[in-house]
Amino acid sequence: MNKWTRDQIAANVARDIPDGAYVNLGIGLPTLVANHLPEGREIVLHSENGILGMGPAPAAGQEDWDLINAGKQAVTELPGVSYFHHADSFAMMRGGHLDFCVLGAFQVSAAGDLANWHTDAPDAIPAVGGAMDLAIGAKQVFVMMEHLTKSGESKLVERCSYPLTGIACVSRVYTDLAVIDIGPEGFVATAWVDGLSFEELAKLTAAPLRRGDRGQRAA
Repeated sequence: MNKWTRDQIAANVARDIPDGAYVNLGIGLPTLVANHLPEGREIVLHSENGILGMGPAPAAGQEDWDLINAGKQAVTELPGVSYFHHADSFAMMRGGHLDFCVLGAFQVSAAGDLANWHTDAPDAIPAVGGAMDLAIGAKQVFVMMEHLTKSGESKLVERCSYPLTGIACVSRVYTDLAVIDIGPEGFVATAWVDGLSFEELAKLTAAPLRRGDRGQRAA
């Protein structure tokens, strides 16, 4: 089965973030979005550890380990970057000042519920971090994740079986197989990887899936 790579998923997300947006990129896969923001589009990246105005990841060997994001990854600065207290950063998140946040997830429901902090596995270490603040505080929530678990189960479900991070907060999901909007009638696929039919995609999704207008995405 054809799949989009992690960088292609990130490019899909970056393409959909408009000029002038203030955006938080969650820990893990979402951090790749910083490397794919279109040239000429001003997008201001926020990190919950107190940075506004991050750039893409530095080149290998050029890391400044005093300059990191919330996931402890080295980042770069853009002109106008600012630094502030952790509490002020969370005030931005909770106060509705972010246009978008991009988060990873274990499950997303057809109602837009988000589960991304605990799987209930005995050896799992639960860690919600700032995800619940972002999920409710950002004006729009995008999720980046693989479509299926390692055991082949869909992460897009009718109802989440894992503990929730936020209720009815996700507006769009980007997976390695498709881009799926979430509306009043549930999941709507607007793009999917070449070589995969809509019918096959629907079978891999554990909730009803409707077909939307298919747009052009990364090959």
